[in-house]
Amino acid sequence: MAARLWDFQFAIAEGTSTHNMPRHPRHALAARVMSRLEQLAAITSGGEEISRFFLTQEHSVAVKLISGWMSEAGLAVEVDAAGTLIGRKEGEARAAKTLLIGSHIDTVRNAERYDGCLGVVVAIEAMLELSRLGKRLPYSVEVIAFGGEEASRFPSMFIGSRALSGSLPPGVLDVTDSEGISLRTALRQFGCEPSRISETARRGTDLLGYIEVHTEQGPVLEGEGVSVGVVTMMSGVSRFCVEVRGKSGHAGTVPMQMRRDALTGAAEMLLAIENVGRSTAGLLATVGTFSIKPDSVSAVPEQADFGVDVRSPVDGVRRGGVREIDRRLRAIARLRRLSFKSTETFNEKAVACDQRLIRQLTAAAERIGVPCIGLPSGAAHDGLALSHLCPIGMLFVRCKSGVSHQAEKSVSAEDVETAIRVLLEFLAQFSPNGRSLA
Repeated sequence: MAARLWDFQFAIAEGTSTHNMPRHPRHALAARVMSRLEQLAAITSGGEEISRFFLTQEHSVAVKLISGWMSEAGLAVEVDAAGTLIGRKEGEARAAKTLLIGSHIDTVRNAERYDGCLGVVVAIEAMLELSRLGKRLPYSVEVIAFGGEEASRFPSMFIGSRALSGSLPPGVLDVTDSEGISLRTALRQFGCEPSRISETARRGTDLLGYIEVHTEQGPVLEGEGVSVGVVTMMSGVSRFCVEVRGKSGHAGTVPMQMRRDALTGAAEMLLAIENVGRSTAGLLATVGTFSIKPDSVSAVPEQADFGVDVRSPVDGVRRGGVREIDRRLRAIARLRRLSFKSTETFNEKAVACDQRLIRQLTAAAERIGVPCIGLPSGAAHDGLALSHLCPIGMLFVRCKSGVSHQAEKSVSAEDVETAIRVLLEFLAQFSPNGRSLA
């Protein structure tokens, strides 16, 4: 296989398991995971669609369901002040440090059943299997189901994981959803006490790291013909909301040369954003939300609002792209006599996954005979926030056609079984200093 950027140094040949765990019938572990993912998919506010937003009634129902699964796996369950569900299993060693495993359970609108939830359910399944086998780990484990990873309700990402890492930005409790409900109020309605949210922050010295199993959300693994991959790094992300203001008027009475049309100005801005992305190597620039007022075919739009997402694995490229986009948008606004406001809503640097976790995840796959490659993640995950707190590692699972955040996304039971087996082998042999604990 020819070397590619995403291969890194981890193209793995088949090996032999050194763990020798007793096996269920083929795909038995995955069958339970897939069934549980179907149960979670049914918890939605969107009818036929899967839409489960942070701190809603649907989120609460999902927390209760997953709490039962955690208890069945022998985990002690709690919900912290940021609405994060945590299931803990104490380690055998005295004063054992803790390994975090998990993902998020909130979704985008019209989501698929795997994003986030797969990582939570696979982690619970791994802990249940270890319990069934009577395998005790010397270190403590917490399986974590974060909320607020998506910005689908509030204009802020990684709320649960940033609370855990102590990196929530000032004023975040005052942000509001589309109905004007603040995050502070929503937390109280969920049964949390927002004044205690600072108490959820962990000390990095108590933690061994954070591991997340997640679908790839891209086409690389399928293209390479492998079930799983070990993530080497995550791209940095900048997001901002743009407000463009002009002057409304009747479509039949305001001459074209006199118009201050916010929509046509914004349309030119969108093309400028695309142009910066296309012309800058290593940069991705996307506009994913857009609204206008008044929303009438017979009126000149007075207001246009849209959200911009800028990403790159190289922080200098991302920052330069943001500056160039801002420069071009302001120039368009001046020429069209429009007011312009840009507000940053998210800014995270690119993060390298921990080399020791990369090596041990890769070795776990090798020991059980699973081909594995290393690849970067262009998508953001809770690990991006937790990188401020502890070492992070990720295991990607192949998805059909690289589809992401769409209802037709598909993951095979065979690949899910592979991911569970790799995670089990990793947990059984994990050592923070690189030496086996088994």
